[in-house]
Amino acid sequence: MATVLPADLPARGAPPAASPPGARPPVRSGAPSVATLVGVEIRKSLSTRSGRSLAAAATLLAPAATALIASASTEELGSVTGPIGVMGMLTGLVLVALGVLSTAGEWSHRTVQTTYLLVPRRGRVLAAKAAAVGLLGAVLAAVSAALVTGALALLAGDVSWDGTGRALGVVVAAGAVFALVGTGFGAALANTPAALTSFYLVVLGVLPLVRTFKPEVGSRLDPAEAVLTLAQGGTPTQSLLVLAGWLGVSLAAGAVVTRRRAVA
Repeated sequence: MATVLPADLPARGAPPAASPPGARPPVRSGAPSVATLVGVEIRKSLSTRSGRSLAAAATLLAPAATALIASASTEELGSVTGPIGVMGMLTGLVLVALGVLSTAGEWSHRTVQTTYLLVPRRGRVLAAKAAAVGLLGAVLAAVSAALVTGALALLAGDVSWDGTGRALGVVVAAGAVFALVGTGFGAALANTPAALTSFYLVVLGVLPLVRTFKPEVGSRLDPAEAVLTLAQGGTPTQSLLVLAGWLGVSLAAGAVVTRRRAVA
């Protein structure tokens, strides 16, 4: 008795049906999602001893300094926005190094070949690194700012708390911005010592000299002063433009150089 097969199924042993001329077979994309890449980059940033040390320093250095200064000082602080801004600026300067390690560290340790072999699209990798480092910077800055606020509440005595919410928001945003600036510097220079030295030399060496001789020029270039000014509620437009300029120029330079650099 003959077996009846469904019309849409080929008989056993029959060759597969040919695809229509010009049709491409369906291809399943194997590229990881953006969320997956961001998660991978966060784990990579915290998987090394240097990354964990920088994260701990960014979280604990400012609260420790706040506790030391507040307990030793005999003068009234007046308002907490100034100390919060200063300590947020300190946290941001530490987070720059975390951003540099996320990009320049790949080139310094020769792991960039593996990274771009797994994900050949460099722009996608750099965007994932930026998102991961920006998120880490904001979270670490938030924890640090909360600890600083707690230290001030315990040790500062009678001070004004007006504007505390604004100052805390500025510190959290500054943590993300400084970490992203470090990401751009690291991507542009592809060398960890060179990126760190150039950034800290400019921000801690050149710009203070510029402020000494040309205060109006220095205030338009210094990201650390912009953070302190925003935390205390002054000249928001100019300070935001300074931070946006540093962020945009560093990330743009990192993206352009990364696309053109040969992976040896």
